[in-house]
Amino acid sequence: MSIYDLKGRDLISTNDWTDEEIEYVFKYAEALKRKYYDGEIYEPLRNKSFEMMFFNNSTRTRHSFESGVTQLGGKAQFVNPDTMRLSLDPVPTGKGESIRDTANVLSRFVQGIGIRLIASSVSKMGQANDIIKEFAKYADVPVINMMSELWHPCQALTDMFTLREKSPVEGLKNKKMVIHWAYSPHARDWASVQETAAMGARQGMDVVVAQPDEYDLVPEAVEAGKKYAELSGGSYEMTNDLDGALEDADFVYPRNWITLDYFENGKEKEQEIAKKYKDWRLTKERFDNLTKERAKLMHCMPIDPNNEADVELINDEDVSILYDQAENRLHVQKAILALTMADSL
Repeated sequence: MSIYDLKGRDLISTNDWTDEEIEYVFKYAEALKRKYYDGEIYEPLRNKSFEMMFFNNSTRTRHSFESGVTQLGGKAQFVNPDTMRLSLDPVPTGKGESIRDTANVLSRFVQGIGIRLIASSVSKMGQANDIIKEFAKYADVPVINMMSELWHPCQALTDMFTLREKSPVEGLKNKKMVIHWAYSPHARDWASVQETAAMGARQGMDVVVAQPDEYDLVPEAVEAGKKYAELSGGSYEMTNDLDGALEDADFVYPRNWITLDYFENGKEKEQEIAKKYKDWRLTKERFDNLTKERAKLMHCMPIDPNNEADVELINDEDVSILYDQAENRLHVQKAILALTMADSL
């Protein structure tokens, strides 16, 4: 494929990009990671600006994007939308400015826009993702989803990039990845879980999502995972049996997420529901007795120690790949930014 095929493209979800395009991101990220460790200066985004709109706080997302743009020679602009005259209402009133106007104007100032907007800042399922899509509709520059309540493409691409590094010889085909709901009082969005599960199936992995009855994923995401599994020769299964799911797992991703009734329940009720399942956690005993000998613990972070997973596992450098995943956000996002924003590579 031409290196220019992704120039100007939005990334709202990996579902919008082809297998060939995603493979190109992985290969380019590998090259950028080599340049990073070789100390090679490479600045395809020189004199370009990337606007980062954070409706919600972040650690890895903000710093990996900001560092990445800087390393590529550009300027990353962190913006708290509360400081803007921006309204997310369909028909703004008072001093509010519409998404259409904002996207059009920003497109004349910057060469790319990133948006992070999750469930806690909206009132119904899919609204955050729809708002990011609306920005993309009216912007004349690439819009990157830095996390919505439904999808987290940069995290999913990073997860697969990292797992490929951990399986350099045999690859990911038919490797078993278990993503399981894990107890935590912090009610978290579906995004990372859903997109990583779908991406795993797309890579030909055997994906098992284990969750209590109340914690189904969004139907659209499940359908995507099953479709990808059919095409890739992998599998995508959902189960209520945590221990059964963990048997012979190569990679385990214990992660808390909200119910499909989150917007009706509210956070306090969600926390009460979660308390019924305090035994849904990745203990060292479960990990040692059920998973494969060299299985790895993965997580998008922040991980909730001794809730989602035992701290002994989190701190075990032979088991945990959390910091590798965190670092790879930098390299994968640099690839995305350069491929979508650069005039030449």
